[in-house]
Amino acid sequence: MTRVLVTGTAGFIGFHLARSLLAAGFEVQGYDALTDYYDVTLKEKRHEMLLENPAFSATVGKLEDADLLWSVAEKFQPEIIVHLAGQAGVRYSLENPRAYLDSNVIGTFNVMEAARKLKVGHLLMASTSSVYGANEEMPFAEMDRTETQLTIYAATKKANENMGHAYAHLHDLPTTMFRFFTVYGTWGRPDLALFKFVDAILDGRPIDIYNHGDMFRDFTFVDDLVRGIMLLMDAVPRRPASKDDIPDWDSLSPVAPFRVVNIGNSQKVRLLDFIDAIEAELGIEAKRNYMPMQTGDVPATWANADLLRNLTGYQPHTDVRDGIAQFVAWFRDYYGR
Repeated sequence: MTRVLVTGTAGFIGFHLARSLLAAGFEVQGYDALTDYYDVTLKEKRHEMLLENPAFSATVGKLEDADLLWSVAEKFQPEIIVHLAGQAGVRYSLENPRAYLDSNVIGTFNVMEAARKLKVGHLLMASTSSVYGANEEMPFAEMDRTETQLTIYAATKKANENMGHAYAHLHDLPTTMFRFFTVYGTWGRPDLALFKFVDAILDGRPIDIYNHGDMFRDFTFVDDLVRGIMLLMDAVPRRPASKDDIPDWDSLSPVAPFRVVNIGNSQKVRLLDFIDAIEAELGIEAKRNYMPMQTGDVPATWANADLLRNLTGYQPHTDVRDGIAQFVAWFRDYYGR
């Protein structure tokens, strides 16, 4: 039974990944701080569900606690580490930037140190489409320049990519960074747009629509994202003998077993169309509060997912209306609304 250490298992994406790994027969060690960034009860419920499977164990602790993280990793002896934990949220990074440095930079360094010491077969770490920053040429591709991050959150994720490349090169540590694009779905975070919109509409409160709705996002359903991660676990990057060994479609580093991969639906959806689909599913018209663009936000994201398809044969495909329907069904059942 393959052993996988997953950080962030009480979180939105980590929970879904751990559940899918367990269903596929993996042994999973979870690690999560259960911080109060959002409703801790929701996080506890996710862990409670995972703990029903005897192949899952969990430790509550911060990534910044290097000694605790190492003791868990050393005891479990993972063959693969998937690092999803960290301080999320573009807008919150404007209010509390230090939390992002502590969790996303120091915490990620501690994860990489554990992977180095254990010589794991593959380290996979979460990045974000936000690293593309002020880039305007779309769809975003892995080989695009990424030097114009617009928030501390995005800057810390870009730092993670750079740190990951350095460790892959220095220690021959196979490392894959995946860039997420606006993930949504069941058991989602309360700070994400879909959750906030559904909650407000059902409660009769207005929803805030930034940039007057003139925004586009590549909405990626969480099940598609998890499928992509699991397939990438087997796509282990190897240090190439020369640059000539790297296909022109591959982001593989010429000097390290390191690769960056977009995981997105490859469909640019207008925010107002997204809201229309929520209204249609709920059967309720939203009270709309149009607002200017928020600091640090970008008008559009759109993934080129060709590399993911070339590496795994898989392409995220869930239609946004189907994904919204699944979320609304979960939300109504979980909250009794």
